Amino acid sequence: MRPDEQVQKKDAGRLSLNGPRFTFFGLHLHLIEAVENSIAGVRPLFMLSKALLISRILWSTAVMGQLLIVGNGSLLLCQNQSSPLAQAQLTMPDPTHAEFQMRLDVDRDPIPSPDVEESVPESTASSSVPVRPGVVQKRQDGIFTMHQDVDEVLLTCAVVDEKGRGITDLTRGDFRVWEDGVAQTTSSFLHQDQPVSLGILVDNSGSMRDKRAAVNAAALSLLKASNPQDGTFIVNFSDRAFLDQGFTSNIDALNRGLSHFDSKGTTALYDAVAASADELAKHGKLPKQVLLVITDGADNASRLELEQVIRRVQNLGGPVVYTIGLLFGADKEESERARSALEKLSQETGGIAYFPHSLQEVDSIAVEVAHDIRDQYTIGYRSTKPASQEGYRSVRVEANVPKHGKLIVRTRKGYYAKKPQPQRTQTAQETAP
Repeated sequence: MRPDEQVQKKDAGRLSLNGPRFTFFGLHLHLIEAVENSIAGVRPLFMLSKALLISRILWSTAVMGQLLIVGNGSLLLCQNQSSPLAQAQLTMPDPTHAEFQMRLDVDRDPIPSPDVEESVPESTASSSVPVRPGVVQKRQDGIFTMHQDVDEVLLTCAVVDEKGRGITDLTRGDFRVWEDGVAQTTSSFLHQDQPVSLGILVDNSGSMRDKRAAVNAAALSLLKASNPQDGTFIVNFSDRAFLDQGFTSNIDALNRGLSHFDSKGTTALYDAVAASADELAKHGKLPKQVLLVITDGADNASRLELEQVIRRVQNLGGPVVYTIGLLFGADKEESERARSALEKLSQETGGIAYFPHSLQEVDSIAVEVAHDIRDQYTIGYRSTKPASQEGYRSVRVEANVPKHGKLIVRTRKGYYAKKPQPQRTQTAQETAP
């Protein structure tokens, strides 16, 4: 696992992993030696007391277990694996030798990189009555549940007309779905303001120093225009990515996360996207998932390539990726390279790439992203291909409603089929109209 493919958690400021080492009983031994040197006349009696004291300390330490010092100084108790017999057979350490110290230069609180492919965790809803796949039900607690077959594919779709205006009055019969060129039959349909699991990734490289105030303000505007039940996390990235605020709906906490920046270094954008998509898959509680990336240049420090990132995002269930490229200050070559990468990342995942001409436009774009997320449709279908047939499958969705003219449906371009998983249920929280 590569460190630069990890999002590293921290509290206030950078997590220091090289702090002072702590001892369990070294201080007792130093005091004993001082007293021993001053009362040599009673050394035999003192040595007996010293042995008894050390034995008592060792016994207490074995019972308590190991103490691990973690990022913010809190203590994590780990169960001691020694058996009673092994504890009884502990040998007396030589107090003249340096005692063992556990390493504290290891980050004990990283978010794993997305090297290991895992399925996206789904929320479940218990029911005593079997429900036909594709049927949306409302539970007594106000939760809408959409039951999904093990081989059902869910697509998040946004629909606009030729002028870019969102279309929000379509029905299930207005959509057509193709997989690898073969028409598919829709099995489920949902159109409502569903809360989402959202990750906001902000470029923290040196070139962003003069832009961060405007970008942070725009991010807050997006949060205020979003569904109040969204669960959002904040990642600031340069050559490495840091999770400055975990999932929360508290705007004040998210604002503090945005404020944890120190613009410097290079831009490892692809690594940050891959690790953030993994964070969504592992810890996002809502099935609808989105990433928003704000950057002012091309990637120049990632270990991953763009194609690898896109595949990993698709393997993790395909969170929609929106990007905002602040390329008005970049040189032509870098601007073109960054624009191409951001457009491909968004198009392949069903999002939009925005390229404002100035910082003054970023705020309105952020609000537009929030509205786009809230106006999307969720369409499900059961592939005509067997679920056991793995590999990449292309997807195309069209909507045809004459009164709206030509419509453009934006969704992910495809997905990687996986082996069948146990039946799962996805949920969407009801919101007031």
